[in-house]
Amino acid sequence: MTFIMDRRKFLKNSVKAGIAIGLTGISGISVGRDRGQLSILYTNDWHSRIDPFPMDGGKYEGLGGAARRMSAINNIRSKGQETLLLDAGDIFQGTPYFNFFKGELEFKLMSKMGYDAVTLGNHDFDAGLAGLHAQVPNAKFDIINANYDFSKNIMKDVCIPHRIFRKGNFKIGVTGVGIELNNLVPEKHFGNTVYHDPILAANREAKILKEKKGCNIVICLSHLGYSYRSKKVSDVHLAKNSSHIDLILGGHTHTFLKNPVVIENKLGKNVLVCQTGWAGINLGKIDYETHTNLKAAKPHSSMLKIC
Repeated sequence: MTFIMDRRKFLKNSVKAGIAIGLTGISGISVGRDRGQLSILYTNDWHSRIDPFPMDGGKYEGLGGAARRMSAINNIRSKGQETLLLDAGDIFQGTPYFNFFKGELEFKLMSKMGYDAVTLGNHDFDAGLAGLHAQVPNAKFDIINANYDFSKNIMKDVCIPHRIFRKGNFKIGVTGVGIELNNLVPEKHFGNTVYHDPILAANREAKILKEKKGCNIVICLSHLGYSYRSKKVSDVHLAKNSSHIDLILGGHTHTFLKNPVVIENKLGKNVLVCQTGWAGINLGKIDYETHTNLKAAKPHSSMLKIC
């Protein structure tokens, strides 16, 4: 099954965007070889799905798998453009691989794939702070979160509020926020970690990245969830109440977004909100192009769902 992006809708918003390259192949993507092109690749809610779903007649049979994801990532990188590989949390929990290896395999595989940064989801605390911290040496990537205060526990020197990546002509600022852990995760697993308002934290870091650090693209890795019927804070809520965020890569609600959702922020500018579903079924891809005027950078991409 192949989903084709409705480009007309996005052209009306002066934005071309899309997500989700299936993990069994890549097609229909126009890629340049100059340093004015950037592909942002992203995942969320992998949930320890190392192998593809079994061929058992289930909804997702045969989809996903770490080996296929690595192949898709390497295929994109082989085209020659700059890439940034990110994850929005809930890397752990969901298959016996986590029960046996407590996240070691997941972090080692993601390091092998060349992830640049991740944020934390609630299930990444399922082995407790000590369990999470024990896997940090296997993570050859940054762990980014701006609204969890780890200052009084062993994660204090691990998580950072933001990171700046230089990819060709691009200066990309990445921050991250997580969901309220209380009543979602057993208290013994997150201990004295203090939760702060994710919107205030994300806006604080985004302003630093955009205004003080001069980033031309600011990304927020979010494990808040796409949207809720209640007033619970979500990616949609964050986008509407943001000022300097260009792209929100979300997780937690396992939402399959065929295309990025375009939301107007407090300044009347567009924010793209994306999520790839769950279990590594999709690999998200956003392409930015620019020449000499970085402020004019606009995202392009397509969407394929491989079944």
